[in-house]
Amino acid sequence: WKDDIKIDQEAVAAYIGGEFPPNGGAHSGRDWGKFDIQKEVIGLCPTECMWMEGGKLNIDNKECTRCMHCINVMPRALHIGDDRGCSMLVGAKAPILDGAQMGSLLVPFIKVEEPYDEIKEVIETIWDWWMEEGKNRERLGELMKRQGFQKLLEATNIKAMPQHVQEPRHNPYIFWKEDEVEGGWDRDINEFRKDHQR
Repeated sequence: WKDDIKIDQEAVAAYIGGEFPPNGGAHSGRDWGKFDIQKEVIGLCPTECMWMEGGKLNIDNKECTRCMHCINVMPRALHIGDDRGCSMLVGAKAPILDGAQMGSLLVPFIKVEEPYDEIKEVIETIWDWWMEEGKNRERLGELMKRQGFQKLLEATNIKAMPQHVQEPRHNPYIFWKEDEVEGGWDRDINEFRKDHQR
């Protein structure tokens, strides 16, 4: 989904009050103690985009990466939005030595409507890049690993988004080009060392 997560504040209060079991009752059969929304939902949000204020749950949806942890824990209180489509992952593979590997998220959201032109456009640009740059018997996953995810983003004209990052401040696919850096790459090492000691 693309729009905001729908929140039922009464159901959130019911989870906090113990009326509904968290995780749809999946962890029943043992006393895990009272449900703690701070510890079990808000504290586990990878982008830290949730908080409680005045007894109400708030979500900063522009920071949300749609991991769905909060929805899985409180399915009666939180629901996906109405603007729905699909995500496109690329580069999944199952090599013999490494085992099955999940694809990387390329398009966090795309509408699924006939005649599917938006989806076809992304696939065709990937094919063009792969046919131009791929080595003999090289799969898309290997090409992405060899040239980097940023090259794929440039080839498909997709801008880097928070959803491309596994977790905040971890391996972002945003790199500067020389013309974007003030002064370029050539700098005086002695000037640099004044501010960045070894």
